[in-house]
Amino acid sequence: MNDTDLLNGRRFVMISSTASAVDADAPTEFAYEESGGVIWGHYTGDTVVHGRFVGTRDTDRIELSYVHLLKTGERASGRSTSRIETAEDGRLRLVEEFQFEGDDATHVSVCAEVVP
Repeated sequence: MNDTDLLNGRRFVMISSTASAVDADAPTEFAYEESGGVIWGHYTGDTVVHGRFVGTRDTDRIELSYVHLLKTGERASGRSTSRIETAEDGRLRLVEEFQFEGDDATHVSVCAEVVP
């Protein structure tokens, strides 16, 4: 998966997470931008008021740092590593392992591409 700017303009919704229950009616939605392997974007939904991320992509591997504001007023930040997979219908899926800052536990989430 060497496509230049593969994730640019793509959107994903969280479909599962080991860190929390996912609200199927209002899941967290992620908007990705990419240029030359540099990735950045934002996300909102479910328990997140607003979040930002920045990182890099090398073939099918993404490494990000993120920070977000929760509806409770608390902030959360951390790092993640994702694997890009292609589903049978051609949409992309992101399988992410992440850790919150100050927490040694590794969590796993899965996000599916939203196709207009």
